[in-house]
Amino acid sequence: MTSRDRIALFIDGANLHATARNLGFEIDYKRLLKEFNAQGVLVRAYYYTAMIDDQEYSSLRPLVDWLDYNGFRVVTKPAKEFIDASGRRKVKGNMDIELAIDALDMAPYLDRVVLFSGDGDFRSLVNALQRRGLRVTVISSIVTQPPMVADELRRQADEFIDLANLAARVGRDIAERGPRGERAPEGRGEDRPRNLQSRYGIRQNGDEEVEP
Repeated sequence: MTSRDRIALFIDGANLHATARNLGFEIDYKRLLKEFNAQGVLVRAYYYTAMIDDQEYSSLRPLVDWLDYNGFRVVTKPAKEFIDASGRRKVKGNMDIELAIDALDMAPYLDRVVLFSGDGDFRSLVNALQRRGLRVTVISSIVTQPPMVADELRRQADEFIDLANLAARVGRDIAERGPRGERAPEGRGEDRPRNLQSRYGIRQNGDEEVEP
Protein backbone atom coordinates (compact mmCIF):
# COMPACT_ATOMS: atom_id res chain seq x y z
CA MET A 1 0.00 0.00 0.00
CA THR A 2 1.13 3.54 -0.76
CA SER A 3 -0.17 7.01 0.05
CA ARG A 4 -1.31 7.28 -3.59
CA ASP A 5 -3.39 4.11 -3.64
CA ARG A 6 -6.86 4.68 -5.03
CA ILE A 7 -9.24 3.39 -2.36
CA ALA A 8 -12.96 2.74 -2.20
CA LEU A 9 -14.97 1.78 0.87
CA PHE A 10 -17.90 -0.63 0.60
CA ILE A 11 -19.92 -0.64 3.81
CA ASP A 12 -22.54 -3.28 4.58
CA GLY A 13 -24.48 -0.95 6.89
CA ALA A 14 -26.42 -3.51 8.91
CA ASN A 15 -23.37 -5.75 9.33
CA LEU A 16 -21.10 -2.90 10.41
CA HIS A 17 -23.69 -1.58 12.85
CA ALA A 18 -24.09 -5.02 14.46
CA THR A 19 -20.33 -5.52 14.73
CA ALA A 20 -19.69 -2.13 16.32
CA ARG A 21 -22.62 -2.59 18.71
CA ASN A 22 -21.27 -5.97 19.83
CA LEU A 23 -17.91 -4.30 20.48
CA GLY A 24 -19.57 -1.61 22.59
CA PHE A 25 -19.25 1.48 20.40
CA GLU A 26 -20.81 3.30 17.46
CA ILE A 27 -19.21 4.36 14.20
CA ASP A 28 -18.36 8.04 13.80
CA TYR A 29 -18.65 8.29 10.02
CA LYS A 30 -16.89 11.63 9.74
CA ARG A 31 -13.85 10.19 11.51
CA LEU A 32 -14.06 7.05 9.38
CA LEU A 33 -13.74 9.12 6.18
CA LYS A 34 -10.83 11.02 7.68
CA GLU A 35 -9.07 7.77 8.60
CA PHE A 36 -9.13 6.41 5.05
CA ASN A 37 -8.49 9.75 3.36
CA ALA A 38 -5.17 9.66 5.21
CA GLN A 39 -4.30 6.25 3.75
CA GLY A 40 -4.51 7.17 0.07
CA VAL A 41 -6.81 8.75 -2.50
CA LEU A 42 -10.35 7.96 -1.37
CA VAL A 43 -12.26 7.65 -4.63
CA ARG A 44 -15.63 6.65 -3.22
CA ALA A 45 -17.29 5.56 0.02
CA TYR A 46 -20.43 3.46 -0.47
CA TYR A 47 -22.95 2.72 2.27
CA TYR A 48 -25.61 0.03 1.72
CA THR A 49 -28.78 -0.41 3.74
CA ALA A 50 -32.34 -1.62 3.30
CA MET A 51 -35.16 0.55 4.64
CA ILE A 52 -38.84 0.10 5.42
CA ASP A 53 -40.49 2.67 3.17
CA ASP A 54 -43.99 2.66 4.66
CA GLN A 55 -42.90 3.90 8.08
CA GLU A 56 -43.69 7.54 8.82
CA TYR A 57 -40.34 7.87 10.55
CA SER A 58 -37.38 5.56 10.39
CA SER A 59 -34.49 5.84 12.83
CA LEU A 60 -32.21 5.15 9.85
CA ARG A 61 -33.43 8.13 7.81
CA PRO A 62 -31.43 10.87 9.60
CA LEU A 63 -28.23 8.82 9.33
CA VAL A 64 -28.84 8.10 5.64
CA ASP A 65 -29.52 11.77 4.96
CA TRP A 66 -26.37 12.83 6.81
CA LEU A 67 -24.22 10.33 4.91
CA ASP A 68 -25.71 11.54 1.59
CA TYR A 69 -24.64 15.11 2.34
CA ASN A 70 -21.22 14.28 3.79
CA GLY A 71 -19.17 12.35 1.27
CA PHE A 72 -20.89 8.94 1.09
CA ARG A 73 -22.70 7.34 -1.84
CA VAL A 74 -25.73 5.79 -0.14
CA VAL A 75 -27.46 2.85 -1.79
CA THR A 76 -30.83 1.80 -0.39
CA LYS A 77 -33.72 -0.44 -1.32
CA PRO A 78 -37.02 -1.30 0.35
CA ALA A 79 -36.83 -3.97 3.02
CA LYS A 80 -39.35 -6.80 2.88
CA GLU A 81 -41.47 -7.67 5.88
CA PHE A 82 -42.82 -11.17 6.50
CA ILE A 83 -44.14 -13.39 9.26
CA ASP A 84 -42.01 -16.42 10.07
CA ALA A 85 -43.24 -19.91 10.98
CA SER A 86 -43.55 -18.97 14.64
CA GLY A 87 -45.68 -15.93 13.86
CA ARG A 88 -42.98 -13.36 14.52
CA ARG A 89 -42.58 -10.32 12.29
CA LYS A 90 -39.29 -10.33 10.40
CA VAL A 91 -37.63 -7.79 8.13
CA LYS A 92 -35.37 -8.90 5.27
CA GLY A 93 -33.17 -6.60 3.21
CA ASN A 94 -30.12 -8.12 1.52
CA MET A 95 -27.83 -5.67 -0.31
CA ASP A 96 -25.12 -8.15 -1.36
CA ILE A 97 -25.86 -7.98 -5.10
CA GLU A 98 -25.85 -4.18 -5.19
CA LEU A 99 -22.55 -4.02 -3.32
CA ALA A 100 -20.91 -6.67 -5.52
CA ILE A 101 -21.96 -4.98 -8.78
CA ASP A 102 -20.70 -1.59 -7.65
CA ALA A 103 -17.37 -3.03 -6.50
CA LEU A 104 -16.78 -4.80 -9.83
CA ASP A 105 -17.80 -1.67 -11.78
CA MET A 106 -15.34 0.44 -9.78
CA ALA A 107 -12.48 -2.09 -9.97
CA PRO A 108 -10.70 -0.54 -13.02
CA TYR A 109 -10.36 2.76 -11.15
CA LEU A 110 -9.02 1.38 -7.87
CA ASP A 111 -5.93 -0.14 -6.29
CA ARG A 112 -7.53 -1.19 -3.00
CA VAL A 113 -11.01 -2.09 -1.81
CA VAL A 114 -11.99 -1.90 1.86
CA LEU A 115 -14.99 -4.09 2.65
CA PHE A 116 -16.81 -3.48 5.91
CA SER A 117 -18.59 -6.79 6.37
CA GLY A 118 -18.08 -10.24 7.82
CA ASP A 119 -20.53 -11.96 5.47
CA GLY A 120 -19.01 -15.10 3.97
CA ASP A 121 -21.07 -14.62 0.81
CA PHE A 122 -18.57 -11.92 -0.20
CA ARG A 123 -15.70 -14.40 -0.53
CA SER A 124 -16.33 -14.84 -4.25
CA LEU A 125 -16.43 -11.07 -4.73
CA VAL A 126 -13.11 -10.67 -2.94
CA ASN A 127 -11.61 -13.38 -5.16
CA ALA A 128 -12.93 -11.66 -8.30
CA LEU A 129 -11.44 -8.32 -7.25
CA GLN A 130 -8.08 -9.93 -6.50
CA ARG A 131 -8.04 -11.51 -9.98
CA ARG A 132 -8.38 -7.96 -11.34
CA GLY A 133 -5.23 -6.94 -9.47
CA LEU A 134 -6.79 -5.21 -6.46
CA ARG A 135 -5.85 -5.64 -2.83
CA VAL A 136 -8.83 -6.26 -0.58
CA THR A 137 -9.03 -5.34 3.09
CA VAL A 138 -11.86 -6.84 5.14
CA ILE A 139 -12.93 -5.08 8.33
CA SER A 140 -15.04 -7.00 10.84
CA SER A 141 -14.27 -8.72 14.14
CA ILE A 142 -13.06 -11.97 15.65
CA VAL A 143 -13.10 -10.47 19.16
CA THR A 144 -16.87 -10.88 19.53
CA GLN A 145 -18.42 -14.16 20.64
CA PRO A 146 -19.21 -15.61 18.21
CA PRO A 147 -16.90 -13.91 15.70
CA MET A 148 -18.69 -11.55 13.30
CA VAL A 149 -16.51 -12.49 10.31
CA ALA A 150 -16.83 -15.73 8.38
CA ASP A 151 -13.58 -17.69 8.37
CA GLU A 152 -13.63 -18.15 4.58
CA LEU A 153 -13.89 -14.39 4.02
CA ARG A 154 -11.08 -13.65 6.44
CA ARG A 155 -8.83 -16.21 4.73
CA GLN A 156 -9.57 -14.83 1.26
CA ALA A 157 -8.78 -11.21 2.12
CA ASP A 158 -5.32 -9.76 1.51
CA GLU A 159 -5.63 -8.00 4.84
CA PHE A 160 -7.98 -8.41 7.78
CA ILE A 161 -8.44 -5.60 10.29
CA ASP A 162 -10.41 -6.17 13.46
CA LEU A 163 -12.87 -3.33 13.97
CA ALA A 164 -11.94 -3.36 17.66
CA ASN A 165 -8.49 -2.07 16.69
CA LEU A 166 -10.05 0.92 14.91
CA ALA A 167 -12.41 1.89 17.73
CA ALA A 168 -10.20 4.69 19.03
CA ARG A 169 -9.95 6.27 15.57
CA VAL A 170 -13.41 5.76 14.03
CA GLY A 171 -15.72 5.12 16.99
CA ARG A 172 -17.69 6.81 19.72
CA ASP A 173 -18.88 5.26 22.96
CA ILE A 174 -22.50 4.07 22.92
CA ALA A 175 -22.93 5.78 26.29
CA GLU A 176 -22.70 9.11 24.47
CA ARG A 177 -26.15 8.46 23.05
CA GLY A 178 -27.90 8.91 26.36
CA PRO A 179 -28.02 7.62 29.92
CA ARG A 180 -29.40 4.21 28.95
CA GLY A 181 -27.19 3.68 25.91
CA GLU A 182 -29.95 2.10 23.88
CA ARG A 183 -31.78 2.99 20.69
CA ALA A 184 -34.77 5.23 21.19
CA PRO A 185 -38.14 4.08 19.84
CA GLU A 186 -38.71 5.18 16.27
CA GLY A 187 -40.12 8.65 15.88
CA ARG A 188 -39.15 9.97 19.29
CA GLY A 189 -36.27 10.29 21.70
CA GLU A 190 -32.70 10.98 20.74
CA ASP A 191 -33.00 9.68 17.19
CA ARG A 192 -35.06 12.73 16.26
CA PRO A 193 -33.20 15.05 13.84
CA ARG A 194 -32.80 17.79 16.48
CA ASN A 195 -30.56 15.57 18.56
CA LEU A 196 -28.67 14.19 15.59
CA GLN A 197 -26.67 17.42 15.53
CA SER A 198 -24.37 16.11 18.24
CA ARG A 199 -24.27 12.57 16.82
CA TYR A 200 -23.56 13.21 13.14
CA GLY A 201 -22.60 16.89 12.89
CA ILE A 202 -25.90 18.02 11.38
CA ARG A 203 -26.19 21.77 11.68
CA GLN A 204 -29.54 23.49 12.08
CA ASN A 205 -30.45 27.15 11.68
CA GLY A 206 -29.28 29.14 14.67
CA ASP A 207 -27.11 26.31 16.02
CA GLU A 208 -23.36 26.21 16.34
CA GLU A 209 -21.72 23.43 14.36
CA VAL A 210 -20.77 20.44 16.53
CA GLU A 211 -18.19 17.82 15.65
CA PRO A 212 -19.87 14.41 15.22
